[in-house]
Amino acid sequence: MKPDNYEMIVRAYSADLFRFAYWMCRNRWQAEDLVQETFAAAWRARDSLREESAAKAWLFSILRNEHARIYQRKRLEIADTEIDDIPATSFSGQERVELVDALNTLPEHFREPLLLQILGGFSGHEIAKTLGISEQNVMTRLTRARQALQRMAGAQSEYRKTGLS
Repeated sequence: MKPDNYEMIVRAYSADLFRFAYWMCRNRWQAEDLVQETFAAAWRARDSLREESAAKAWLFSILRNEHARIYQRKRLEIADTEIDDIPATSFSGQERVELVDALNTLPEHFREPLLLQILGGFSGHEIAKTLGISEQNVMTRLTRARQALQRMAGAQSEYRKTGLS
């Protein structure tokens, strides 16, 4: 890959990578470090990228591997962050808190494909390649993640109706 193409890829995907890293780390500074490590690893391995059309999936794979290498093996504690530090969404403050809580309660094997689809914009096929699982498995996990979120939303709605909130 040419240096000019690398710079273009960095500009195109840095925001998506940061959002995904943030959800994995739940810490702005760790996410920024993780993205930097991802781009450094990508630069070192730039000759292994055969098709530039696959750059996004390639970068997300590197990010996942870097996260596992740096954070999961070290078992760093996750710092609490203020809700205002979460990247902007169209949700109100309370809705954002509830969404973050709901996503955090999902098992990682459900949460990761969902975030790859929502934050990364990946197709089921691309998620399957990134995670090293079958496309059918991806679709099952996405369905189960959405069902779990709907159950949580329904329970929260019932809780509010009873006036206990």
